[in-house]
Amino acid sequence: MTTTTRTRVLKEALDAVDYPADKEQLLAEAEHAGAGTATIRALRSIPLETYQNFAEVSAAVPVDDTADERSASDKAQQHRHHTKDGLAAGEREIPVNPIVDELGENRGS
Repeated sequence: MTTTTRTRVLKEALDAVDYPADKEQLLAEAEHAGAGTATIRALRSIPLETYQNFAEVSAAVPVDDTADERSASDKAQQHRHHTKDGLAAGEREIPVNPIVDELGENRGS
C-alpha cells in the first residue's frame, strides 16, 4: 500500500512534466504543482541525471521504510504504551505511578 500511495503522490506532483527531464526540471515542476515536503525531499535525493519517463523517476526515488507505514491505530497504540521502535526495554520511557511519585515507593504499607 505504501508503494501505491507513494507512486500516486509522485505521479500527481510530476503530472505535467515533459520527458526527458533532468532532476532540476522535476523539482521545479513538483514545487509548482504544490507537492508536499516529503515528495520534494525524495526528489532532491535522486541522482543528477536525465530521466526518460516516469518509471525511471519512480525507480530512482528512495523508499523510506520507516515513514508512515503504520496505520493511525498502530501509532496511537504505540503512543499509549510509551514504546519506541528500536529501543531496548531498559531504554523505554516507563510512566511513573503518580502515587509513588508523590508519596515515595516504600511507605511500609
